[in-house]
Amino acid sequence: MNIFDDILNLRLVDYIDVILVALLLYYLYKLVKGTVAINIFLGIIIIYGAWKLTEFLNMELLSGIFGGFMRVGIIALIVVFQPEIRKFLLMVGSTNFSRRRKFLQQLKFLKTEATNESDVESVISACSKMSMSKTGALIVFERNNNLDFLSESGDEMNIKVTQPIIESIFFKNSPLHDGAIIISNNIVKATRVVLPVNNEKHIPQRFGLRHRAAIGVTEKTDALALAVSEETGHISYFKDGEFVVFEDTTELTKMIKNDLA
Repeated sequence: MNIFDDILNLRLVDYIDVILVALLLYYLYKLVKGTVAINIFLGIIIIYGAWKLTEFLNMELLSGIFGGFMRVGIIALIVVFQPEIRKFLLMVGSTNFSRRRKFLQQLKFLKTEATNESDVESVISACSKMSMSKTGALIVFERNNNLDFLSESGDEMNIKVTQPIIESIFFKNSPLHDGAIIISNNIVKATRVVLPVNNEKHIPQRFGLRHRAAIGVTEKTDALALAVSEETGHISYFKDGEFVVFEDTTELTKMIKNDLA
C-alpha cells in the first residue's frame, strides 16, 4: 500500500484533525510574527522535527535526548511564551463569533479582499491637526481580537470614521475626549474607553498614562494604537507593546495600512 492509498483511506475526522492543527499553527505563528519569540518558535519546530526523525530512524540515544528536552522543556516554554500564551487565550476568549457579521472574517487567509477597510488617511490627518494644537488623543484599531470587552467600559457608538468626527471627539471641551476610541472596519464603535495600563515597561518621562494604556492594549491583544501627546504633540504608533514616534505621516499611513491588511 503506497502513500496515495493511505490518503484515500483517511477518515473525515482525520481531515478535520489536519485542518485544526494547521489553523492552530497559523494563529500561533501570527502571535509571534515580528517578535523575538519567532526564533524560539522556529527552534521548537526544528527540535520537534529532529526528535521525530531520530525516532523514525531508531536512533535511541538522540531520540531520548530530544524526547526528554520536549517533555521537560514545556515548563520553560510556558515561561518564555507567557505574553504570547496570554494573548492567544485572550483572543480565544474574547472572540464572540455570534456577534461577528461573518465567521470567515476570523479566517483572513480564506478571503481575497481586505478584512479591515478603515480610512487610515482620515485618522492620520486628524492626528496631524491635533498634533499641531497639542490635543491629546488615543485611537485603537481593532484587528482579529474582538475588543467588545473593552468597549463595554466606554460609550458604545456607531459612527463612520471621518477627519472632523475624530477631531470633534478629542476636542478638549468635548464630553467624549477622555479615554480612548476603538475603530473597527471604519466605524468608531466606542468612545471614552478605559484601557489596561502597563506599569512595567520603561518609557520616556514625557509620556504619560495615554502611552502606557496604548502599550497595555497592544500587549494584551493584537490591536494597533495611535497616541497624540498633549505635552509635545508627537504622534506615536503602537504594535505588540512597542512604539515608534513618527514625524513622517506618509510612512506612518503606509505602515498602518500594511498592518491592517
